[in-house]
Amino acid sequence: MRCTARPLTAAALAVAAAGLTAVPAYGGDTTGLEVSPSSVVPGGEATVTSAACGDINTAAGDAGAVGAGVFTMAPSAREGEGEALGRFRVPPSAQPGTYEIVATCAVSGRRVTGDLVVTLTSQREQVYPRGSVKTGVGGALGPDPVQTAAGVAALAVAAAGGTWLLHRRARGDGI
Repeated sequence: MRCTARPLTAAALAVAAAGLTAVPAYGGDTTGLEVSPSSVVPGGEATVTSAACGDINTAAGDAGAVGAGVFTMAPSAREGEGEALGRFRVPPSAQPGTYEIVATCAVSGRRVTGDLVVTLTSQREQVYPRGSVKTGVGGALGPDPVQTAAGVAALAVAAAGGTWLLHRRARGDGI
């Protein structure tokens, strides 16, 4: 038993080592699909780039997982980049989650993928609170200008009446 265990172990290690160093069947370039921005809100636009298609730089993109359908990837406008570039709009009805975006190179048929994260809030812009604080006391200026004007008029009448009463009392006329 001991004699057969060593050759089988050596053979298993050789197969495992060969599996770890194996080169992909399509060649040496292992670049994938880059989705920018990686996190998008529903209704936002995403840009997809990839250098995986070689010199032809054209591909057919598929964002059907998020509901955006197919899009075309054409050579990038930047000289010497060697990238295919495409854009698609995430539908407003898209639910939050991670979606796989796929592109298939036109000539080689190579399939590359990338991930798109749909969130409810944008990661790029700061969200500031808005509205009034609900304290029960009320605000200095309400949303209704008529009520604000009536409040100011009531305060003016009260101040004028109080001043008149104090002046009369100081003169000795009584109330």
